[in-house]
Amino acid sequence: MAFDRLDGRIIVLLAEEPRIGVLEMSRRLGVARGTVQARLDRLQSNGVIRGFGPQVDPAALGYPVTAFATLQIRQGQGPDVRAHLAGVPEVLELLTTTGSGDMLCRLVARSNADLQRVIDRVVGFDGIVRASTTIVMENPVPLRIIPLVEQAARDSEGTWRETQGHGPTSG
Repeated sequence: MAFDRLDGRIIVLLAEEPRIGVLEMSRRLGVARGTVQARLDRLQSNGVIRGFGPQVDPAALGYPVTAFATLQIRQGQGPDVRAHLAGVPEVLELLTTTGSGDMLCRLVARSNADLQRVIDRVVGFDGIVRASTTIVMENPVPLRIIPLVEQAARDSEGTWRETQGHGPTSG
């Protein structure tokens, strides 16, 4: 999919002001409303923008403890383990991995003591052979996408310039 500077500016503006309307966005970006709407539709249909929902802080909901659990899964039990973990509300994210474990879970809990309850529920499934848990102490760089969006927009601009015979761009 082609991704350019305007796409990047649209995403950055949406991240900064998620409730902005298409008309106001077009005004600020200096492009037609139809252009912004077409870009948004394309970014959504290509999976670049996956949603417009609120960002919720688990700590503000009463779940201030975050941990990661690396799970080793019994051969052939992956689908059953996935289904089990999808049923645990405190499992915020599940990734399959390479390395010492097969899956990595992001968990939240109400306290360190409550984390034990969550871990017991996670590993209390026959398909999980072993688990190793790490508690998050601080999150100095929260999950972020905007620096990557900005880099992708810069990269696409450089690629465009190179295809036009202008050579690589700096900075």
